Amino acid sequence: MSGVLKAPRSRGMINGLLLMLLAVWGGFIPFVGPYFSFGFGSNATWDYTSDRLVLSILPAIAVGLGGLILMISANRPVAMFGSWLAIAGGLWFVVGTTIAPLWSGGPGKALGGQTRQIAEHLSFYQGLGAIMVLLAAMALGRFLVVGVREVRRAEADRAAAPGAAGTAGTAGRSGRGTAAPEADRTGRGSTAAPEWERQAAPRREDERSSNAEGQQWHADMPRRR
Repeated sequence: MSGVLKAPRSRGMINGLLLMLLAVWGGFIPFVGPYFSFGFGSNATWDYTSDRLVLSILPAIAVGLGGLILMISANRPVAMFGSWLAIAGGLWFVVGTTIAPLWSGGPGKALGGQTRQIAEHLSFYQGLGAIMVLLAAMALGRFLVVGVREVRRAEADRAAAPGAAGTAGTAGRSGRGTAAPEADRTGRGSTAAPEWERQAAPRREDERSSNAEGQQWHADMPRRR
């Protein structure tokens, strides 16, 4: 069972790397975007606020940590935990700006015209979070499936274990010189012929003597007049 819990590191490496790059983008774009008049609120660069901490920095850390786990982990449950962590961070990128007004917060008004505002919403929050969820979900699906090669490798490792070989040898040595099972001795449960079929057939001389005795008995009987 422990062998099945292992998975190749290459299975989540690409998705983990992409998630880490997207996390760096999501965590730093609110601070460097104003250099190009691309952002929310004011044009002040590196302006730290509690809203940016909750809506950008913390979910970016969750996604980056999940991507790092996917890159380096060869343990299936640990990699699945990293996938779920990245999914949670991506979901918060998607829904965070919708929930923020409930606590009188938010990133502020998007800068520029209508087209630029759409691009800002997609690049900072909704679109970015959707891509993160997609990549993390793909990685989760890959780790949920146990491949045929992994099952065979686990069986080979279990068969090659010293304890398994010792047990098999002990069982083989203990089976030598033992009496046959009751089913084999009685003929039941085996392909051997039943006992009544193995009995010798009556000899021809015995049949002839039996017929002669029967005829003599009929001859000796008194006839009715």
